[in-house]
Amino acid sequence: MENRILSSAEIRKILENLSGQVIKEMGNSLALIGIKRRGAILAQRIKKILEKKTKSSIDCGCVDITLYRDDFSAIGSHPVVSGSELMFDLDDRKILLVDDVLYTGRTIRAAIDQIIDYGRPAMIRLFVLVDRTNCRELPIQPDYVGMRTIVSKNQIVEVRLKEIDGTEEVVIKKKNELE
Repeated sequence: MENRILSSAEIRKILENLSGQVIKEMGNSLALIGIKRRGAILAQRIKKILEKKTKSSIDCGCVDITLYRDDFSAIGSHPVVSGSELMFDLDDRKILLVDDVLYTGRTIRAAIDQIIDYGRPAMIRLFVLVDRTNCRELPIQPDYVGMRTIVSKNQIVEVRLKEIDGTEEVVIKKKNELE
């Protein structure tokens, strides 16, 4: 059984509203980095919103954290690595790191490690669509949050985006309901 917590319209509204807050707090000379896969899609959407609001071009890239995971040995001997795309200088830049769901904090830690391997940003701020507030393993907190929710360990928050899933929503479901 699924419980929808965000609709397509609500996702769009969150991105619009938080983009305005990002501009106010970070200015328009920032760069976006999305965590593959869904974080990268959200980063591209935020980029379009920011460019429309600021009327300026904003750099946007993505990171694949597969090789930076602390459980790398547990994911199998042939992990699928799609590669990172950071085609701009990160040194002294304001970076908005974007992901779909913040859970344990380990994905964000891996992304930050990778970003720092590419350069030394002036700052990194975290944007997440959904924050699972009760299962953090590392002291990582988002700066921009679309929605906070408490979800049990036997449940997942699944973000579905039209570019990948053909539909647009966020649902909570039991782990054994995975396809």
